[in-house]
Amino acid sequence: MLLLSSDEETKKNKLYFYDLNLKGNYKINDKNRMYISWYLGRDVFEYDDLFGFNWGNRTFTLRWNHLFSERVFSNFSFILSDYDYELGQYSSAAGFKWTSDMSDIKIKADFTYYPNTKNMVRFGVNGTFHHFNPGLAKGTGDETIYNELKMPESNALEWAGYISNEWKPLENLTINYGLRGTIFQNMGKSTVYNFEENYEKIDSTTYGSGDIYNTFYGLEPRANFMYALNSKSSIKGSYSRTKQYIHLASNSTAGSPLDIWVPASPNINPQLADQFALGYFRNFFDDTYETSIEVYYKDMKNQIDFRDHAELLLNPEIEGEFREGNASSYGLELLVRKQTGDFTGWISYTLSKTEREFPEINDGKVYPASYDKPHNVAIVANYELSRRITVAANWVYSTGAPVTFPIGRYEYGNMIVPIYSDRNDYRMPDYHRLDFSLTYKFGVNKEKRFKSELNLSIYNVYNRKNAWMINFYQDDQDPTVTKAEKVYLFPILPSLTYNFYF
Repeated sequence: MLLLSSDEETKKNKLYFYDLNLKGNYKINDKNRMYISWYLGRDVFEYDDLFGFNWGNRTFTLRWNHLFSERVFSNFSFILSDYDYELGQYSSAAGFKWTSDMSDIKIKADFTYYPNTKNMVRFGVNGTFHHFNPGLAKGTGDETIYNELKMPESNALEWAGYISNEWKPLENLTINYGLRGTIFQNMGKSTVYNFEENYEKIDSTTYGSGDIYNTFYGLEPRANFMYALNSKSSIKGSYSRTKQYIHLASNSTAGSPLDIWVPASPNINPQLADQFALGYFRNFFDDTYETSIEVYYKDMKNQIDFRDHAELLLNPEIEGEFREGNASSYGLELLVRKQTGDFTGWISYTLSKTEREFPEINDGKVYPASYDKPHNVAIVANYELSRRITVAANWVYSTGAPVTFPIGRYEYGNMIVPIYSDRNDYRMPDYHRLDFSLTYKFGVNKEKRFKSELNLSIYNVYNRKNAWMINFYQDDQDPTVTKAEKVYLFPILPSLTYNFYF
């Protein structure tokens, strides 16, 4: 699409992405079946040879399903996953390239047991080896001012076991309750920086390969119920406690999409969240339409965020830039879904608010989380013209994400220094787009083992230029003037996909 542009400046940019999927299963006998899946995806964006982003995921899963008896069956899984990204600024002697990745090796065993007609018991265990490579940074170009800088890598082991029971004491009442236990262990080879109360580095401690030097553990109870008022309506409620040992810290300054994954450690506590939800569900016109209204509240402890004026890039002591605080999230979700007939689809709306409060950030004042988007709307429609031809469309809308923008400036020597607003005091422009697709199916006869379909889709039909990032720079003609520049990624984008099944 960029190469077809008549704008020579646009042609200098690079933008592409791809996704590859492979799934298969093999029936060994009536009691054993094997499943395999593989995924590879990557997104690349470079802007005018000035800066660029490059990120991707790889996953592989091998699963063995085994039936012990009519009452007990199991799934044993082996999972590999890897996420990596590259961030680069290529112009001038200050140019650099930052690469980072996070990979997991996971094994799990899950069992389901039916002791009687009123109970279904699920239980299992799993273990995960995490490897974190926070960043390798080096200068670009022959005149670079940067030496190569490698941030300390780290490893961790995460263990979990769980048991739950779905109990049906009455014909119209179902109760599900359970408990999950977790253990998280930081493991060498690793270097851990030690900080004093003002987050100044004191020294560092190096641990050898395989050394366990820190352990967290926790219990996560959960329960939910569903009570059928009659054949058309029901009430559902739930409570869950979750403990999260891997944190995602996002930089919202100027809308730059910089995310950093870090594990819980001697310097960072695991996150803790308690969530409550209550909903009313009702079907209309012989279950043709499904409607629901749900409210929820989530209380979160030990959240992390970057301190004010944090040094993020090329900083091996980045744990000293984090601060801990609390957060809360609450909202209302509405849904209307048509489930039967040639025309199906749904309309959903979410009204929500997520706030954070950190004693050492934003002068202790409450501020919206970087993912706080009060209004979210989705409209999805599918129409089956015939057994072979289906058309579909969806429209999505959401409030722009909170960002921290410069609101003033001052001169210090020969430098222009920006003055920023309160944390997340501004928002990106609202996001919305329309997608359309047309699918033609081959081999619709059930007797045929090989089936395929051809899909023509158009992403962002009306070419909405949704902001991905906003940059601020000095005007070339008048250095006293600062300009804002919106960067968007995907214009109207047609694609053709061929899927086959056998």
